[in-house]
Amino acid sequence: MAKIVSNFFISLDGVVERPDQWHFPYFDDEMGAAVGRGVEATTAFLMGRRQYQEWAEFWPNHGGGEDAGFATFINSVPKYVLSNTLTQATWQNSTLLSGDPAQVAARLREIKERADGEIAMSGSATTVRWLLANGLLDELRLLVHPIAVGRGQRLFEDTPTHPLRLASHETFKSGVLNLTYVPEAA
Repeated sequence: MAKIVSNFFISLDGVVERPDQWHFPYFDDEMGAAVGRGVEATTAFLMGRRQYQEWAEFWPNHGGGEDAGFATFINSVPKYVLSNTLTQATWQNSTLLSGDPAQVAARLREIKERADGEIAMSGSATTVRWLLANGLLDELRLLVHPIAVGRGQRLFEDTPTHPLRLASHETFKSGVLNLTYVPEAA
């Protein structure tokens, strides 16, 4: 059975929006290795509409240089897209999951049961909140950066309480914390 794993670059003040504006000064070999281990375990990818549209526009036409490996991976891996506004998902190996939230949750449970490895996602605070609320998120992996961004969407804003348990942690030389949490059983 697969597990759904969410990955975030996050600031000390909980901001997950626009990491491209604050994340890169902290990216080093240690973080690259941690991200690489996550990609190696990924057998499918889960994304919301916004990320799907951005990545479907970019990755099929991008594959040169140091991004070639990830481009090959993301273009070929099965992708599941959560959206009630998209009418089709045309990017290679993409499946649209839409409709009644309870039916979508049941469909995701079926996908998890049939698959092995990790169904990964990167970003999408809205999707993570929905997964937690529906008991579908198995791990929340946070790369906590030693910076207070001050503004932007936070991972948890005006959300119900979700008890989490720290499953693993490490500190990088850059000061970034690599934290993995799992939801506590209700």
